Amino acid sequence: MDSPLLIACAHGTANPDGAAEVNALRAAIAALRPGLEVLEAYVDVQEPALPDVVAGLPAGRSAVVVPLLLSIGYHVKVDIARAVGSRPGTAAAAPLGPDPRLAALLDRRLREAGVTDNDAVIVAAAGSSDPTAADNVEELVGQLRALRSNRIVAAYGASAKPSVPEAVAMLREEAAGGAGAGASAGAVDLGGRVVIASYLLAPGFFHNQLAKAGADLVTAPLLPSPDLARIALDRYDAAVSAS
Repeated sequence: MDSPLLIACAHGTANPDGAAEVNALRAAIAALRPGLEVLEAYVDVQEPALPDVVAGLPAGRSAVVVPLLLSIGYHVKVDIARAVGSRPGTAAAAPLGPDPRLAALLDRRLREAGVTDNDAVIVAAAGSSDPTAADNVEELVGQLRALRSNRIVAAYGASAKPSVPEAVAMLREEAAGGAGAGASAGAVDLGGRVVIASYLLAPGFFHNQLAKAGADLVTAPLLPSPDLARIALDRYDAAVSAS
């Protein structure tokens, strides 16, 4: 029996570099699993739109939608769930994050950028109005804290608090106050920098905004990395096993 099709569903972006990175991720997923048909779909900005991809699936073929997204949120709970519910034999996998491999990848991006133990780190996610998304990011932050001794906080590009600029301002104020400003929370060393760790898949609007937030340094997005393709296939396999 044929394996279910894998619908790799990304958010979509108008940024050509970001789109190229997502295309490369989809190709990497297919390369890791020869014979598995991997389809392209988006929930916003780009085409083909996920509902159209689901509606156009071959009769009798099952499929799994794998969100190329880092957290549960509106797109997973509403857009993807609605598309999956529109066609029998179609299932939804979990999003890519949180996952310890993503925390390890963030740690690698921080090391590549020369971040030291004295630097304060803001894990910057896109943000969502769904509180589950923030819970997912906080779980990822906890995984990163297990790998690094830095002061690490989460912040968001939209729809959740604190915003990234607010987090930068908070850490600047904490540093200016010295040990009395937050020793119990791990106050920022006065010689350290404020660093934004981009918890985003690829270049695009939200990543571009990070450069305007007032930090000393912004790391590169998560892509390119073979870890993302492996995680996507793990999510697919788990969904197939559960169906």
